[in-house]
Amino acid sequence: MDGVEVAADREAVVVTARAPLAAVSSAVVGGGLGAARAIVNLHVPKHVALPGLEARLAEFAARRGVPAPWIGLLTSAHTETAERAEVAEHGLGALAVVTVGLSNRIAAGVAPAAVWMPSTINAIVVVDAAPEPAALVNAVMTITEVKTALLAAAGVRCGDGTLASGTSTDAVVVAATGRGRPCRFGGPVSELGAVVARAARAALAAGISRWLAEHP
Repeated sequence: MDGVEVAADREAVVVTARAPLAAVSSAVVGGGLGAARAIVNLHVPKHVALPGLEARLAEFAARRGVPAPWIGLLTSAHTETAERAEVAEHGLGALAVVTVGLSNRIAAGVAPAAVWMPSTINAIVVVDAAPEPAALVNAVMTITEVKTALLAAAGVRCGDGTLASGTSTDAVVVAATGRGRPCRFGGPVSELGAVVARAARAALAAGISRWLAEHP
């Protein structure tokens, strides 16, 4: 995607944009609705304590010269094997970059509250479009639907046998370049949502398959 670069190594996945992106996310740092020049998905040890992780993200961003403002995610999944997929359709584009860890899988509405753990499904999707804020939120829902459908199709289950809907600390970022025509909707059958869903499906399917193959 023009003006958007992705770097992935053992430390982190870093998505950097030449111009600020409009973003909505559930990130631990910079979450909510705002603007970002970069999105960081930082690898941390599986049993790392939550306090101090914001400082760890800030130290990484400073050391690597990540442009501000940035959004920060955390994962214990392997960032160097992050899966990517890019789709262009309807005059719109979507770039998905995901990391997948399934060791603390849960079923929403069934699993009780639990201690925070960083083994996650983290999904970053950048859209080459100009969505309204509500469409960005709608796109987050679309990505979540894709994730849960893929887990069910793969037969991923919790310890009690219930089909998993995700892990206990999944995070999503949807960011937009602001280029092109406005998009009012981001649901699965909207033009924007369809492009987002296809990119997310390709990247998440590959990530889920990889994790299951590595953890028979």
